[in-house]
Amino acid sequence: MTHFFFLALQMQNIAAYILLQIGGNASPSAADVQRLLGTVGIEADMGRVNTLIAELKDKSIDELIAAGSSKLASVPSGGAGAAPAATSAGAAPAAAAAEEKKEEKVEEKEESDDDMGFGLFD
Repeated sequence: MTHFFFLALQMQNIAAYILLQIGGNASPSAADVQRLLGTVGIEADMGRVNTLIAELKDKSIDELIAAGSSKLASVPSGGAGAAPAATSAGAAPAAAAAEEKKEEKVEEKEESDDDMGFGLFD
């Protein structure tokens, strides 16, 4: 929980910095970030704000976002798990054929119950 709290505080600073840049301030200062956060009732941690300003000095936010996006592209994002390796070359086609048979049986049952004795336009 504590880690999340500090991360949220840092994100507030970053968001304020980016908002100031989007608003036309090409190089926001620590005082600018503090003032913006103050308008919404957030007391800025000036140590963190000063660190952020030092890290972002002379860097374009657009370039930083592009670099971060390319790094994120290499991170696995979940989804389907890795497929298990087949034990022999013939195992994969046999498994695929068995799955097709199961699917065919399911489809036949669904088709027979389509109208359940009632026609839509009878």
